[in-house]
Amino acid sequence: MENIFLSLREAWRLIVSFDNEIYGIIALSLIVSVLSSALAGILGMPLGILLGSRDFAGRRAIIRVVQTLMGLPPVVAGLMVYMLLSRKGPMGSLGLLFTPSAMIAAQVLIVLPVITGLTAAAVKLKSQSVLETCKGMGLGRLKTMLVLVHECRYPVISAFMAGYGRAISEVGAVMLVGGNIQYETRVMTTAIVLETGKGNFERALALGVILLLLSFSINWFMQRFQEDS
Repeated sequence: MENIFLSLREAWRLIVSFDNEIYGIIALSLIVSVLSSALAGILGMPLGILLGSRDFAGRRAIIRVVQTLMGLPPVVAGLMVYMLLSRKGPMGSLGLLFTPSAMIAAQVLIVLPVITGLTAAAVKLKSQSVLETCKGMGLGRLKTMLVLVHECRYPVISAFMAGYGRAISEVGAVMLVGGNIQYETRVMTTAIVLETGKGNFERALALGVILLLLSFSINWFMQRFQEDS
């Protein structure tokens, strides 16, 4: 028990002393997760709105594919990106493997179905009533879509935050395509695994505390948006 308290005290010291390596890891984690979530949101939100509000040929098949990919194992996503970016892969000449760009690509692949699926589900719940109301008011297609997006803004933002939460907590894919290289591709989750394996529990705890605080913040924002919606 005494060792646990000593480890916690040292972890807190590392946090408040602004250890350069730890805060470099935190900064890279935030950059990778924010960029990957933003890219996935730019692609996934419009697709989710389309799937949730329009009926067209192949829509059900696309929804089933998206729902299946929402449970895509991260290591499988990492393997797909690894094969694309490896020297023998079709994009190997770009030299992106074991870089933050590869990590972002893997996380986009993981987060995109989550944002798309949750957005589509949220929009579907309100689309019929909104579309009928807008039709009765004689609004055009563009204004109707704007009204629909406005009415669904809270659940759509919650979908984005859920995607971000999955991105920042991901381990397998970023370790596979990033290589967990010190000062280059080491993020909080991979650093925690590494430091725990080395027996450096203080550094692992420091990163774990910060990761928990970030996760708590994400969940708090999601709860607020759900209450407002």
